[in-house]
Amino acid sequence: MSRIAFIYPGQGAQVCGMGKDFYEQTELGKQVFDLATKLLGFSMPELCFTENDRLDITEYTQAAMVTASIAMTKVLESRGVKPDVAAGLSLGEYCALYAAGVISEADAIATVRQRGILMQEEVPAGQGAMAAVLAMDAAAIEAVIADMDGVQIANYNCPGQIVISGKKEVVEEACGKLKEAGAKRTVMLNVSGPFHSRMLTGAGEKLGQVLEHVEVHTPVIPYVANVTAAYVTDAGDVKPLLMKQVSSSVRWQQSVETMLADGVDTFIEIGPGKTLAGFMRKIDRTAKVLNIEKLEDVDKVVAQL
Repeated sequence: MSRIAFIYPGQGAQVCGMGKDFYEQTELGKQVFDLATKLLGFSMPELCFTENDRLDITEYTQAAMVTASIAMTKVLESRGVKPDVAAGLSLGEYCALYAAGVISEADAIATVRQRGILMQEEVPAGQGAMAAVLAMDAAAIEAVIADMDGVQIANYNCPGQIVISGKKEVVEEACGKLKEAGAKRTVMLNVSGPFHSRMLTGAGEKLGQVLEHVEVHTPVIPYVANVTAAYVTDAGDVKPLLMKQVSSSVRWQQSVETMLADGVDTFIEIGPGKTLAGFMRKIDRTAKVLNIEKLEDVDKVVAQL
């Protein structure tokens, strides 16, 4: 019997048209998009399905991604596919919380809308930056930046792909030092802030005030927290971890390794793109990875399980 994990991508995977067929062709999908529109006061279908500049702006992206991914999840679960564990990369952790029965879809959507605004506003534009470091061991990167104030590892994505984040000028300096130390390449990322760095500590504290109004339930299934890469089974741990997550490293590779060690052999990536499937190939090529991005994918996944 397969052990199944639902896994969810983070910001950056968004694409115009995501979830459109779920909205137009399923009642469950339509209900999620309509709920988001009612909660947030703007048209979620218009944001997700029409060409516009807002979809790539953090305060809109986060709610759009979570809405689309939850719509896909509900349709998949209606076909009898249930996860044994759940995890999500950064923003995707809120979808994992929904899948694990920790928070409602309404709270997931409304909370990430506020999270996006707080993250967008915390650091003035141009002061922070992020960069991907390719083909360099994490420990080697940590050694190079250990004495540099203002930069840290933001994402442990997979072997050979680490993301650093922090003050723009320090990130740029770190990129130079990392190339000198043997990194194959460094790539400055087109993002609007230094996400998962200490520069966003204030945003995490303000998020705590938002989370005070969110009802958290004991997980029905365990989910893996980004901050610790460990299972969370106690409702009391949820809010402190979400507050820390904004300014802490996302330990995605370690999170996947936690699930693999627990016997998870099938990972279903739910949401636009195949980013996490790409990471999985570098973490463990033997793991089975399926994707839900289009409505037709639901039939394919059901047939393969």
